[in-house]
Amino acid sequence: MTEQNTGGGVGSTGGRTLPRLFSGLPRVTVDHGPTWKARSIEVLHLMTSLALALFYLVPGFVLVVSATWIGLTIATPWQEALPIRVWHELVVDVVVFVVLLPPAATLIARLGCTVQRRRLGTVFGIVESGAPDPLADDTPLLRTWRFVYGRDAWSMVAYTTIAGLHGLLAGGLVVVLVVCGGASAAAALFGIAFVLLLGSPADLAGPLGLVVVGVLAALVGLRLTPYLVATEVLLHRVLLFDAPEVRVRRRLMHLQNSRLRMVDAAEAERTRIERDLHDGAQQRLLALTMTLTRARARVASDPERALELITEAQQESKEVMDELRQVARGLHPRVLTDHGLASALPVAAGRAPVPVRVDIDLEERPSPRAEAVAYYAACEALNNVTKHARAEEVTVAAERVRGAARGRRDLLRLTVTDDGVGGADPESGTGLYGLWDRLDAVDGTLNVHSPEGGGTVLTADIPWEA
Repeated sequence: MTEQNTGGGVGSTGGRTLPRLFSGLPRVTVDHGPTWKARSIEVLHLMTSLALALFYLVPGFVLVVSATWIGLTIATPWQEALPIRVWHELVVDVVVFVVLLPPAATLIARLGCTVQRRRLGTVFGIVESGAPDPLADDTPLLRTWRFVYGRDAWSMVAYTTIAGLHGLLAGGLVVVLVVCGGASAAAALFGIAFVLLLGSPADLAGPLGLVVVGVLAALVGLRLTPYLVATEVLLHRVLLFDAPEVRVRRRLMHLQNSRLRMVDAAEAERTRIERDLHDGAQQRLLALTMTLTRARARVASDPERALELITEAQQESKEVMDELRQVARGLHPRVLTDHGLASALPVAAGRAPVPVRVDIDLEERPSPRAEAVAYYAACEALNNVTKHARAEEVTVAAERVRGAARGRRDLLRLTVTDDGVGGADPESGTGLYGLWDRLDAVDGTLNVHSPEGGGTVLTADIPWEA
């Protein structure tokens, strides 16, 4: 899986991604807000990892128990004749330790991987799609065998074991430093108050030292928390998603689904244009033709009336031109082609029913494709604001983000900010999937910071030379 920073300038510890059907690039991120809140969520996340670590270690423990029994049984000298009772116990042990425990371990490991993938999608915005199954045409018996004893099943046992060990280490460290350190400092403060009330000042040295040590431990733990979370994400990415053949297959699925959605979007756009032309421009052109026909019939008998009809036809022709211009503007405005994004964005902002402030910092024009994608993103974002946000003010900003020294490409960053109700959900018909597809077609990314009641910040990063 190829993961990118989902923060978009608003944080990197939580979010949801677009689209849910794909693994790969996190697209839409909902940030947790201020740093202290993010730190709290990170601590809770690592404590959850500590609790889940015991569950993740169960498959490995089950296999160790099973292997230990098999080894001891093989190493035990066999007698030629065993009592019936011993044979009965041996059969029961074989059923338990050989027949039941290994598949139980792989099934529990699959459950653990499912839980972890859900956590990755909910917390970090990393979503996986199921890779195509090359043996999907196998018989049900073979599929069941592979599901329980296949390579993926044993890989999941190894993953859950490693994830459990990491959860014990990282979560335990956070609990010791942050939770225990903070609790010790709080308890020492009560001890100081008790000493001041009933004891002597000489007894303050111990509680004061404990307060200092507890606070320092908590601060160190909070400082380490982002790095522990980052190592956990890296571990999960490498172990769960980064098999090259799986990554290629997911990419093919991603391209196939994205292509299908683009075809659907193109068909919907074609239908919209056809409807607009039929209901608007076509009817006006028909009326214009009839008006000119009437004027032509009256030129000889009633010149004044003919002149009035010609004047009416001239007005209708202007209205037709305006309507056609509105239709064409939704495809690719002339101002964008002639004067660039810096001139086209104010025009798009001027059509919005809410006040829009435009802030553009572009010393030169990006590629025409990048400009078109950014213009489309801005129009779609403003359309979403109008339909869903109930905002009173919107800001549209465009800037060039220089690439880092490691050879990264320059980006055209478009940011649309509103003060509406927030809570943008790609599943509720907000058009974010279509916008994501348009950006993904040029290897761009889409990040959305949209807490409930806190407005929405949409950030689109588009390669400068797309």
